[in-house]
Amino acid sequence: MIRKKIFNNTKAAFKLKSNTELDRALFLFGLMKHPLIVNSGIFLTNLSLKLHLPVETLIKKTIFEQFCGGVTEEDCKPVTKEMYNEGLHSILDYSVEGKETEAEFDAALEKKLSLIEYAKNSDEVSFAMFKPTGIGRFEIWEKVSERISLSEEEKEEWERVQKRVDALCKRAHELKVRLYADAEETWMQRAADELMEEMMRKYNKEETLIFNTLQCYRWDRLAYLKDLHEKGKKEGFKVGAKIVRGAYMEKENARAKKLGYPTPICESKEATDVNFNSVLSYCLNHLEDISVFIGTHNEVSSYLALQIIEDKGLSIDDERIWFSQLYGMSDHISYNLARKGYNSVKLVPFGPVRDVVPYLMRRAQENTSVKGQTGRELSLLREEKKRRKGDKSVKHSRE
Repeated sequence: MIRKKIFNNTKAAFKLKSNTELDRALFLFGLMKHPLIVNSGIFLTNLSLKLHLPVETLIKKTIFEQFCGGVTEEDCKPVTKEMYNEGLHSILDYSVEGKETEAEFDAALEKKLSLIEYAKNSDEVSFAMFKPTGIGRFEIWEKVSERISLSEEEKEEWERVQKRVDALCKRAHELKVRLYADAEETWMQRAADELMEEMMRKYNKEETLIFNTLQCYRWDRLAYLKDLHEKGKKEGFKVGAKIVRGAYMEKENARAKKLGYPTPICESKEATDVNFNSVLSYCLNHLEDISVFIGTHNEVSSYLALQIIEDKGLSIDDERIWFSQLYGMSDHISYNLARKGYNSVKLVPFGPVRDVVPYLMRRAQENTSVKGQTGRELSLLREEKKRRKGDKSVKHSRE
């Protein structure tokens, strides 16, 4: 039985944060409690960038430094090394979004290939990742997903997308680097699921290196996982499952309502939690065939995973089980898991300030919409600030 609540240790969670960084986090999460302020901030930020107003320094010193490791891989090195010294691994995510041209997609491919090489040569970086729409137009993924006939030109375009995905997976396989594909909106996801299944079939024969992402706010994901597992057993490949709750709920529900089809999203937060925990349990109960990457900021789900690991007598650093949180969030989970010896990893985004603004805005919106998440972050940050003040007082009284 997991008796001690390990995530309450704020000293371990915020050990690497200076007092200034702690204050910045308190300020930002305080703002994120208010949807009106967040939405106004997003509007003003986008407007300022369009008008080429000098706001990049302000963005860099606030939300960018909270949620990003730097502008380049080199900028991220001190961050990843510092975390690794605390037992916490990293994934570098070049978080530039919204590209549209073939030249941009080819450039993104080269960047992702270089990050696979970087992961191979860096002890602290344990995974590589890519976003499907980072290496191919959203519309082409959508058309293939919805079984819409492609023109000859589009067939060639889709062929190039498939080749880019295969190039990434092949390189990851050659270098023995774990690689996952992010999940996106449901109306482009079927094509991504099918392509990543093909990559697992091709490259996960001996070990699990290729992972697909399952967004568990989708009510069909447990059935999808079971079906993929059965295929893997029959055809002789292992399943890599990165499991998350999901990031596009409002957009998904709005589109379903507008177009008049049943929403693919669970009916409530509670139903999503049940679904996530069911998918999590299924993975941990079939580790002979499935490796699981648990992407969650939820303490209850994290404790459930720890309990299953203990009940099954598994090693806490079993290479088939990884926990992950986003850089700048849920440090109380990441650092305390790492401190206990579990495989724990932070997703560290980086890129030019202007180019990662869409990613940063999404982070701000997610923190606003996830019930209780921002409140929990704030309470722990306040607790740590209070603890440090107490430590100071004790120190002074002893002098």
